[in-house]
Amino acid sequence: MAGTGKLYVVGTPIGNLGDLSPRAVETLERCDFIAAEDTRVTVKLLNHLGLKKPMVSYFEHNLRRRGEEITARMLAGETCAIVTDAGMPCISDPGEDLVRLCIAQGIPTEVVPGPSALISALAVSGLSTSRFAFEGFLSVKKSSRFQRLQEIQTDPRTLIFYEAPHKLVATLRDMLEVLGDRKITLVRELTKIHEEVRHTTLAEGLAYYEASPPRGEFVLVLEGASQERAEESLTLEEAADMAAALAQGGMPLSEAAREAARQTGYPKGRIYKEALAKSQD
Repeated sequence: MAGTGKLYVVGTPIGNLGDLSPRAVETLERCDFIAAEDTRVTVKLLNHLGLKKPMVSYFEHNLRRRGEEITARMLAGETCAIVTDAGMPCISDPGEDLVRLCIAQGIPTEVVPGPSALISALAVSGLSTSRFAFEGFLSVKKSSRFQRLQEIQTDPRTLIFYEAPHKLVATLRDMLEVLGDRKITLVRELTKIHEEVRHTTLAEGLAYYEASPPRGEFVLVLEGASQERAEESLTLEEAADMAAALAQGGMPLSEAAREAARQTGYPKGRIYKEALAKSQD
């Protein structure tokens, strides 16, 4: 009976094929099959390396069914390399689910590290690297996007986001409104021919990209809240008291909760519920 196989998490280039490590090439050569976010993208990489390898697609909309198929093959003794279109799999990527499945089923996993857009952008940002938080993509829904920005508005760590070009202006506008003007480094097309690193502020960056439509995928590296701003953060109870005071002044409680949420970063629903309970008491 064959023993259990293994999952290799393999980092691939984020633009420049010269960044693929010799170990990554060797792993792709030796594995039995490859799980790829988009097989059409990965086949170009394999062609560049002169490799032919069985592939299965593994992405957000088929991960449950395909994950069971992939783990079954590894339990039968095959080895699998999971790759994403660019960079490290499992970082803001469905690959994290496959790793969890492997852990749950006792399948060994091994990482073959490679380029990462978020770390690369942070390294050239000129902002603090001692503490940072990766936020990935903000929600496409404006209300959810505002809520998340409110929740992190007093976070003193450097904040890193991914953003698509067609959403960049709206995201910068919302960041400026909720977080206030602060330093930001916008990095696009990392390691590619048209790589650009723009050190600016939210206000200046917004004005620039309103006038010059953005192109390419972006990493946003945003300065954290100042120490004074971080220390200004209120408790949920204090936020509810703020909403209650606004309501006593004649503002509807729902609007009062929205305003308190804007100023404190707590979700409007939690403030409303807390303020309503206080008023009933």
